[in-house]
Amino acid sequence: MNEFEAEYTAHGMHVVHDGSRQAPPLLLIHGSGASGASWSPLVPALAAHHHVVRVDLPGCGQSPPAVSYDMPVQAGRLAALLDDLGLRRVIVVGHSSGGYSATALAEQRPDQVESLALISTGPSLDALLPQPLILRVMLAPPFGPLLWSRRSDAMIRKAISATLARPVDIPDDVVAEVRGTTYRAFRRAARGNIAYITERSVPERLAALDVPVLVVFGAADPRWEPTSAHQYDVVPTARVELLPGVGHIPLWEVPGATAELLLDFAARGADTPAALPSQD
Repeated sequence: MNEFEAEYTAHGMHVVHDGSRQAPPLLLIHGSGASGASWSPLVPALAAHHHVVRVDLPGCGQSPPAVSYDMPVQAGRLAALLDDLGLRRVIVVGHSSGGYSATALAEQRPDQVESLALISTGPSLDALLPQPLILRVMLAPPFGPLLWSRRSDAMIRKAISATLARPVDIPDDVVAEVRGTTYRAFRRAARGNIAYITERSVPERLAALDVPVLVVFGAADPRWEPTSAHQYDVVPTARVELLPGVGHIPLWEVPGATAELLLDFAARGADTPAALPSQD
C-alpha cells in the first residue's frame, strides 16, 4: 500500500493527508474551536482503508482567520480543495458543527459527496441544551473576550471535559491547537452555524438530498438533547446510531466504536443496518 502523510495549506486551510492515495477518499471536518488534530484517535483505523483528508477550518488550529464564516462560503472552500485534489464521490464526515459544513458541501456540490456521516451534529436550534457554566462564561460576553486570551491549559481541559460523559486524557497538541483559535473567529463561526440551522434544520436539508447519511449521537450528550438525533428519522436515507454512556465527542470517548461505525457505513452505505459495535 502506498501510504503517505502530507501537510500544507490550501484555500486558507491547513490540510493533512493520511493513508493511500489509491484508497477511497474520506474528508474529516472538525467542530467549533477544534482542529483536524481532534480526529487523531480515529486516523490509524480509517487510514488503513481510506485516503483520509483532514482540514483545519479558517481561524482554527493552524489555519489563519477568514473574512467570512458563512456556511455557503465554508462549503465553497471545501469544494475548491476537493477540486484541486481531483477528488470525487468523497465520504464526508463532520463532528458537531463540522456536520453543518459537510451538509452545506453536499447541498452545494452533490457531485463531490458520496455519503455523509454526522457525529454529534445538532439537528436544529431547539435541540440545544443549557450549556455548562464554564462554557457560558468562556464563550459569551462580557467575560468571554477577557477570559479567552487568558485561558490556561487547565481551563481549556475543563471546558472540553464539560462536554464529555467519560474521562478522557486530552492530548497537549489538541489543547495547543484549541488555544490557537481566536475569540473573534470562534464567535463569528458560531454565528454562521446558528444562522445555517435557523434558516433550515439539518434534517430538512438532508431530506432534500439523495445521499446516504449516518448519524452518530452520544446518548449522554450534554450539549444537544440526545433524543433529538431522531429528528433525522425524517431523512429516508439516514441511519441513526445512539452510543450509550457517551457524550459530545465519541471520537475521543469511544474511538474504536466510532471508527467501526464509519468504516461499516463507508463499506456498506446506509441501506444495510449494522449491529452496534462494542463500546471501548
